[in-house]
Amino acid sequence: MFTGIIQAVGEVAATEPRGGDLRLYIRTGKLPLDDVQLGDSIATNGCCLTVTGLPGDGYWCDVSVESLNFTTLGRLGKGSPVNLEKSLTPASRLGGHIVSGHVDGVGEVVSLAEDARSVRVVIRAPDTLAKYIAHKGSICVDGTSLTVNAVDGAQFDLNIIPQTMAETIFGTYRPGTQVNLEVDVIARYLERLLQGDAAAAPGAGGLSLDTLAANGFA
Repeated sequence: MFTGIIQAVGEVAATEPRGGDLRLYIRTGKLPLDDVQLGDSIATNGCCLTVTGLPGDGYWCDVSVESLNFTTLGRLGKGSPVNLEKSLTPASRLGGHIVSGHVDGVGEVVSLAEDARSVRVVIRAPDTLAKYIAHKGSICVDGTSLTVNAVDGAQFDLNIIPQTMAETIFGTYRPGTQVNLEVDVIARYLERLLQGDAAAAPGAGGLSLDTLAANGFA
């Protein structure tokens, strides 16, 4: 588990295709690795990845086909900057929100505009994720915990303060940049709970009015 508070910006030092999936070597910059061991998790642009090698100035990790299909990791090249956060410990401060590191889909930056000292960023989410994004709710963008300022269909906007621009990869975003999105875990579980007994049926999908009515919610 993670908080969505980025601890450092690293960079991709090497990519190695391996039988359909991928190995990445990430240099971690100012992120200390003295307390990291093989098998630990590090959120890399919001994706929970397992450390498989520690050569000194970074870590190796494997990216599965599943992760390549649902994230932007397969589009990274040598030198690409990445947001980094080590996993939570019992003594960690939960400064953002509860983040699993399990990316739900890829969004796209629509626009960026100055808003006093901040930057207003509009992102378009996949239509399938729109129902989980709420005004003043939490969302994780490339591993960064953020508050949704407004929602318009599948688009939402964020207010990025100077500190976040300086300490994350938000400063590299341009219209068209693709980003990893993780919706609030509470919204995901709430949807499943509201399905009631229907959740056990083969092929059970999202909520419908019929499902809500059958379980006493409508």
